[in-house]
Amino acid sequence: MKTQNSVTAGLAHVVASANATKGRGLPPVDQWTPALSGEMDMVIRRDGSWWHEGAPIRRERLVRLFSTILRKDGKDFVLVTPVEKWIITVEDAPFIAVDLDVTGAGRDQSLRFTTNLGDTCTAGRDCPIRVTEDAQTGEPSPYVMVRGGLEALIDRKTFYRLADLGVQHDGRFGVWSQGEFFALSGTLPG
Repeated sequence: MKTQNSVTAGLAHVVASANATKGRGLPPVDQWTPALSGEMDMVIRRDGSWWHEGAPIRRERLVRLFSTILRKDGKDFVLVTPVEKWIITVEDAPFIAVDLDVTGAGRDQSLRFTTNLGDTCTAGRDCPIRVTEDAQTGEPSPYVMVRGGLEALIDRKTFYRLADLGVQHDGRFGVWSQGEFFALSGTLPG
């Protein structure tokens, strides 16, 4: 079992490794295969805030740095470097889509999302939009794939903007982006 000192040392190593890749785009986390180092007391909350050992991480640059070495392995979210891999907790999605840029119209429309950490993705075959509904309240939770299995929860204002772009297609209400249709709700009533 890992001690608190080894987790703290692991965090320091993760920061140093992430800093080493800074300025070179996203590191190739999908190519790194270190052994599991353990679990780290780090949580990405549903509101997009990052917490370590029960306290919020207030340095945005540090959060952005960690986000570049975040990966999803099966059901686990991990911070990974070439030599270490630490499981962290993600309450919902690791990113929040906070803005939307629209170009074109109809089937030729492109929807480009920006996350709370500055990542961008254009909805399409590789970055689908999906919407789940709470079974009890019916409240929608919309998501867009950002990269490598990591999704962004689309915030309320951005979802409203998305819904304003919605059209009917094959009995469903949704939006087009890069020639793909994404349903925003279930089947339309009769």
